Amino acid sequence: MMSMAWSRLLGWCLLAWCLGVALQLQQLALWPDLGYASGLALSCACAWALRRVDGVQRWRLLAWALLWAWTAFVVTGLHAQSRSTAIAPALEGLDLDVVGVVQAMPQRQDRGWRFRFRIEQAWQVAHSGALQPVDLAKQLPAQVYLGWYGQEGLYDSGWNASPLPEPVKPGERWRLRVRLKAPHGHMNPRGFDYELWLWEQGIRATGYVRQRAKDPAPVRLGSTWMHPIEGWRQTVRDRLLTHLAGPGSDAEAARRAGVLAALVVGDQAAIERSDWDVFRATGVAHLMSISGLHVTMFAWLASAWVAWAWRQSARWGFSGPLRWPAVHVGAISGLMLAGFYAVFSGWGLPAQRTWLMLLVVVTLKLSARDWPRALVWLMAAAVVLAWDPWALLQPGFWLSFVAVGVLMASDRSGPRLLQNAPKWGERTAPSGRKGAREGSFLPHWGASSGPDWGIGLLRPLFALLREQATVTVALAPLTLLFFGQVSLVGLLANVLAIPWVTLVITPLAMLGVMVSAFWDLASAALQPMSTILGWLSDWPWASVSRAMPPWWLAALGLVGAWGLVLRTPLSWKLLCLPLMWPVLFWTASRPLHGQVELLAADVGQGNAVLVRTARHSLLFDAGPRYSTQSDAGHRVLVPLLVQMGERLDVLMLSHRDSDHTGGAAAVLDMQKTAALWTSLEDEHPLHALRPARTRCQAGQSWIWDGVSFEVLHPFAADDQSTETARRQKPRPNEVSCVLRIVSAEGSALLTGDIEQAQEWALVQQGLTPVDVLLAPHHGSDTSSSLPFLQALQPRLALVQAGYRNRFGHPAPAVVARYREQDILLVESTRCGAATWRSQSPGHVECERTLRQRYWHHVIAP
Repeated sequence: MMSMAWSRLLGWCLLAWCLGVALQLQQLALWPDLGYASGLALSCACAWALRRVDGVQRWRLLAWALLWAWTAFVVTGLHAQSRSTAIAPALEGLDLDVVGVVQAMPQRQDRGWRFRFRIEQAWQVAHSGALQPVDLAKQLPAQVYLGWYGQEGLYDSGWNASPLPEPVKPGERWRLRVRLKAPHGHMNPRGFDYELWLWEQGIRATGYVRQRAKDPAPVRLGSTWMHPIEGWRQTVRDRLLTHLAGPGSDAEAARRAGVLAALVVGDQAAIERSDWDVFRATGVAHLMSISGLHVTMFAWLASAWVAWAWRQSARWGFSGPLRWPAVHVGAISGLMLAGFYAVFSGWGLPAQRTWLMLLVVVTLKLSARDWPRALVWLMAAAVVLAWDPWALLQPGFWLSFVAVGVLMASDRSGPRLLQNAPKWGERTAPSGRKGAREGSFLPHWGASSGPDWGIGLLRPLFALLREQATVTVALAPLTLLFFGQVSLVGLLANVLAIPWVTLVITPLAMLGVMVSAFWDLASAALQPMSTILGWLSDWPWASVSRAMPPWWLAALGLVGAWGLVLRTPLSWKLLCLPLMWPVLFWTASRPLHGQVELLAADVGQGNAVLVRTARHSLLFDAGPRYSTQSDAGHRVLVPLLVQMGERLDVLMLSHRDSDHTGGAAAVLDMQKTAALWTSLEDEHPLHALRPARTRCQAGQSWIWDGVSFEVLHPFAADDQSTETARRQKPRPNEVSCVLRIVSAEGSALLTGDIEQAQEWALVQQGLTPVDVLLAPHHGSDTSSSLPFLQALQPRLALVQAGYRNRFGHPAPAVVARYREQDILLVESTRCGAATWRSQSPGHVECERTLRQRYWHHVIAP
């Protein structure tokens, strides 16, 4: 073996590289290209100087580490600059005619298709119909994310179904009329960062295909040679779904077909939301799409098979095995075939990260050096972050590397990770058995023989159980940090599912690409596992939800978890137990007695305000329904309530419009003890979820923790339960619940969608000033009348509306009216989730300000 004396320096430099990447990801705005290029030139100059300067070893180590960190910072900045071109604000919301090529397999949505599109030419459509060329280099990004829908949403009463559009295919060139906008997503505390996801994918604009009667029909211009593998993926997916979920198949068969489509071609959108809920509750979600485990397993099987065939070729007179070792040929072949598998599965970011990790391991294995495990681990992390710096912000990166790290550190076998693998078919005596390394549940084929075959079969099962228990304990703090829940049945579910999915279901599903009959076998193999997982998820304590802890508590818990699973003395393990306690039983801070807090969630075009006192919580409205299978409850509110550890006392739905009740069913299903207050008609379907409901009516009041609550509207005459109201059928906005909240330090008024007539009626009843106002009807020009604002005299007004929404909320005239009254208007599109606290009545905390990074969309003033 060659000397590895320099490995200590390399280890610190690799760690510094990762820290440099992390530092660059904290930038609020990118520097100019020249700034990063100058920084890279400075790095080269410093590296040249350091190689020629002698000094104290420890100072040289520090200097090299700082240089690597700085180089990582500027390289990541240059990487970010390469994808920073976004749509010009002047083109947002305008009709554009574009010609381009479909880049990837389209994803089926409940209302149509979503696909990536590379623009080759673009023209702006003037009001006269004339076309003006668009400068692609300066005004439009090359890659956009388009939706082509076959349904048009109705504002109040659901969705109007119409035929789905014809699916596009990768490599096809189309001419489309589209409307585009800058990447803009919801921004909530600890919520999913949609804008970061788009940035990581290289997508700098989103939009949809226009299909009005006066718009030109989309035209397929022809097919190209580009993206052949994506076209093959779509063909395989369509074959699979047609074979297993064609006409006449039952719903269960269709659901299993969706899971197999995810395993074969990486189409996660094919999995039903209810199935995802089961997979998350049982902790096996990582198995149900192309993940690192699948790519690694494919690489291992391919490497073993190629190595065996390479050795056997010597019997046929081939001299290759005498020149190149089978273990090296197998490793390189396994890596290449795993790369093809990752590309065929869609080349998703988890697959990319895994393949890069395998590349590092294989490269180091071929270098004939005895690499320390920690150095292998750090080098893999540094290479992944050099390729995809933003992976550092993804839960999958941390879960994968921490799991691999703890398995490497807790490996009881003794030899280094990169030891030479035993040959395929090698037989050894029981005292020197190499076939099944104790640290891994996957034995080398043909390595065990003799009368102890029973023990040989049990050994990998015990190893799997130990490894899974180790990973479950070690990752518990991180799963709480990222997801706010821990699956208590995850150990059992993974012990059953990992070998079954990776060794049975996935191979059968992949063989179905060549022979469709194997898909029937894969579906049959999936059925019992789905039944078992469904049964496990129904257990009362299948998973435990806790408030998401701060990162420093999770780091402390991670240290404690590692101490428990590593080979440490019992006394150390006992000392590590207290480190786990804070992260497992963390509770989010609450207002003090007599104080109140409002969190206006960023849900798009709709209302949802969480009201918290010292010991009680109320949710005013539940956000919009985005489509027939997606709503603010599942996407925003349920995750938000979980991460805060909230238990609702009351869900108050101001009125029946779907932008206020869209997420109610999901919230009520998650919050079993929450009471329901509404102004909805008696026959509304939501009432079936809470038969013992309460109808909003002016005069109702109560006190929670020194904070008073009073319903100001609707009046008794507006109540839809009365015979007169049922005959007159008032519009939903006219019976909106209005809630006044008063503490000793501040007050608020939540208004629903009342309009000027209801505002005047409230003024006539007598209104006292408040500190914060939820702008009526999202800032519509039918609300926020001048007498109403003058009576309330709020310091702040919150507007919850969608970015570039089709209603034009908030209306320009209303915005001007608020400004004339010196009322600070806080819009969710600019602020994200807004937090107001009664002890600071003139201040609002904006989530976009707190989390602002250079990839986030900033709306011009």
